[in-house]
Amino acid sequence: MKYQDREPNEMIDDLVRHDQTIVNDVRLHYVSAGPPDGDLVICLHGFPEFWYAWRHQIPTLADAGYRVIAPDMRGYNRSEKPHGLESYRLETLVADVTELITDLGSERAHLVAHDWGGLVAWATAYSHPNVVQTLTVLNAPHPVKYVRELSLEQCLRSWYVLWFQVPWIPNRFLTVKNSAALESVFTDSAADPAAFTDRDIERYRRAFSRPGVAKSALAYYRALFRGWFPQQAVGRLPLVGERLAPRVPRVPTPTQVLWGEQDTALAVEQTVGLERYVGDLTVRRFPDASHWLHVERSDVVTDAILEFLSG
Repeated sequence: MKYQDREPNEMIDDLVRHDQTIVNDVRLHYVSAGPPDGDLVICLHGFPEFWYAWRHQIPTLADAGYRVIAPDMRGYNRSEKPHGLESYRLETLVADVTELITDLGSERAHLVAHDWGGLVAWATAYSHPNVVQTLTVLNAPHPVKYVRELSLEQCLRSWYVLWFQVPWIPNRFLTVKNSAALESVFTDSAADPAAFTDRDIERYRRAFSRPGVAKSALAYYRALFRGWFPQQAVGRLPLVGERLAPRVPRVPTPTQVLWGEQDTALAVEQTVGLERYVGDLTVRRFPDASHWLHVERSDVVTDAILEFLSG
């Protein structure tokens, strides 16, 4: 029976293999599917997800002959949760990806990434283009463009980033009653709340309730403006705009951006003018999808990924 003939919400656990490895001095848990000799596709999840975010894409990609790897990013679910903001700098997260590719016995990989995974994928393609065969990003802004072209609308949409800087209160809010708040995180911001089943929400809550996950997930946001990111975006200057900021080479990797236009956190403007930052770019927008387009429009998104990988 082919993977796509099964119901992804119910049968995904029967289709994937669980494993773990140590890369960049951190233990990462991941699931895999597809032939071991297939072209490598690494799927990177966002906040507050884990590998299960790709339950709709993994089966079809595997059936198409790709070796699909979906890790729990550091700090999430079953992966190790190192202490300290230094452990969650963007360049550290990039090193996790590049070393994972090498550890899996490959020189390059296709990256498919959403939300925070998308930021890491953008940074990987920028700083290590030789290891990224293609880049597919779902509702994740190019980090340099995001800072340099930050608008008032985007500032208002990103209010939660500032709230996440507050000590302990966001952690408590996200974890009380076995992370009950996660239901609203998904369904209140979805264009189609029914896309998330009760079983889906329960799995997300269980994974996020593991000790240390909330603190680690918030550390991504708290470490964001340290290290590689601000220096590449605006050098050592404050926000001064494109003219005074250092020039950034365009990402050379063939890149596809898929964007749900009903995203409440990220404005559609994040897809406008991306050609200034990417050399080989395709942008597809989905007016009827939200931040969670890989769930709400799973079939169309999966087809778009497959078409791009084979192109």
